[in-house]
Amino acid sequence: MGIASLLLQQGLISRVQVDRAVAEQRASGERFDKVAVRLGYVTREQVLSVLGEQFHMPIVDLTSTRVEPEVLATLPAKLVHKQSCVPIARRDGVLTVATSDPFEISVLDELKLLTGCTIDVVLADEEELRGFIAKHYGVGASTLDEMVDSAGDEAAGGGGVAAGGGDEIEQAQEASVIKLVNDLLAEAIADRATDVHFEPYERELIVRYRIDGVLQRANVPATIHRFAPAILSRLKIMANLNVAEKRAPQDGRITLKLRGQEFDLRVSVIPMLFGEGVVLRVLSKSAVMLGLDQLGMPPGVLGAWDGLIQRPHGILLVTGPTGSGKSTTLYASLNRIVSDEIKAITVEDPVEYHVPGVNQIQVNAKVGLDFSAGLRSILRHDPDVVLVGEIRDKETAETAVQASLTGHLVFSTLHTNDAASATTRLLNMGVEPFLVSSSVEGILAQRLVRRVCEQCAQRVDAAEVVRHAADYPAGFVPTGAAERAGLMVVRAGPEGCRACRATGYRGRVGIYELLRMSDAIRELVLERAPGPRIAGAAEKEGLLMTLREDGFTKARAGQTTVEEVVSAIAT
Repeated sequence: MGIASLLLQQGLISRVQVDRAVAEQRASGERFDKVAVRLGYVTREQVLSVLGEQFHMPIVDLTSTRVEPEVLATLPAKLVHKQSCVPIARRDGVLTVATSDPFEISVLDELKLLTGCTIDVVLADEEELRGFIAKHYGVGASTLDEMVDSAGDEAAGGGGVAAGGGDEIEQAQEASVIKLVNDLLAEAIADRATDVHFEPYERELIVRYRIDGVLQRANVPATIHRFAPAILSRLKIMANLNVAEKRAPQDGRITLKLRGQEFDLRVSVIPMLFGEGVVLRVLSKSAVMLGLDQLGMPPGVLGAWDGLIQRPHGILLVTGPTGSGKSTTLYASLNRIVSDEIKAITVEDPVEYHVPGVNQIQVNAKVGLDFSAGLRSILRHDPDVVLVGEIRDKETAETAVQASLTGHLVFSTLHTNDAASATTRLLNMGVEPFLVSSSVEGILAQRLVRRVCEQCAQRVDAAEVVRHAADYPAGFVPTGAAERAGLMVVRAGPEGCRACRATGYRGRVGIYELLRMSDAIRELVLERAPGPRIAGAAEKEGLLMTLREDGFTKARAGQTTVEEVVSAIAT
């Protein structure tokens, strides 16, 4: 029976869902169960359970399976990657092999012939299997094996990809190099990486992924260093950059289609001591836009911000360091208010996501189209809402202020540590105090903190938290009995798991600080009052919930850890 029939027979999927999944399958070419999981009709666990029952195969958890090195060496990396199966045990002439595809039984004969053992097959989750292979054999290990063999043939006059030397453009277009680069990018995207770093050193090429804001080294075989020039040249070709230019920085873009999704990769190349360093920023073109209510704003902040973005004019600023989610908040805000009656135009550097119904402009310094010039131009296009990617100088700031005072709602970002410091930053740029006080309506500061992994997080008993209150930051442990009883404090799993790449965290959530302007605060801006004084006045008026308060609230609710919050608000 096919997997669709099995799921239908078990009552896990309806006939209508089967028909929809089959139509999607024909379009994407994926296996039916993968399509059904992607569409949310069934879970991976349900599919695995049905397959195990149908084929009478036990199911193993590869995240907790420890395999001896000599067992792993039973099968070559090339075969492991090709057949997507891994040896996990060997005893008395029986080799236990884990696979996620029980339909491919033809591989058993090949394994038996290669090892001389009787093959016992067990089932494993596909993502766990992929992670197991990457961990123990390395990303692209099979391709690198082929390249090493090919390099040996090259030395013997047999052709193929040479390990260094030769025509780099020709090497970069070899099928094996193309496959290796695609494997590395696919692995990064599957692990939810936002950035991919290729760093050349004298005797190694390090590949690192930034996942949930933290850099983690990719598990790639050491032999990858031998083909670093070809790999880096391949990336430059994909980004339409000049392969021959190795002395100057270059920037480009790569459009990559993977598993039915389209990704936009921003590429930056910089010459370094032992070659060119490459960093790719991963942006999903087809990612679903998050709504404001999905960002994790506390109810008070969400309601107040929602009211501010409905205003007909004024400046709304979002502040925070690079990578704090400012663009996501701005896109969600635009998505909330844009309609047929409202025209919105943005000027960005770069345009990260395409927002339906919004006119977006890409900054181009080569032709003089910077933020200031773009803003001046779009004001002649009769917009209701304007988004300026960032206020970097006095000219842009003054143009944004004038736009807000002439009946436009202006969104923009600043790099400040908290909300109250944003007014000080505008004043330091040279904007007059009366212009700042009359135009700015609200300032939202934010950070991203990592969520604890649901699969391996450890809950801390509320009574223990109260007993050791002195070990926590001031203000974290509540004084009220009801609040103490509701504590859901967690700590990250010390060893982690496969789902979180042994970090104890998976995913991120925002913490927010919103400053709304009042007559008293506008007076302080006119007096050029410093940020702390403005923040104090806003707290007294009940117009400010700080980053610290929101972060501690989320930590008390078990969404993140105290350490994460303290680390985030310190930056």
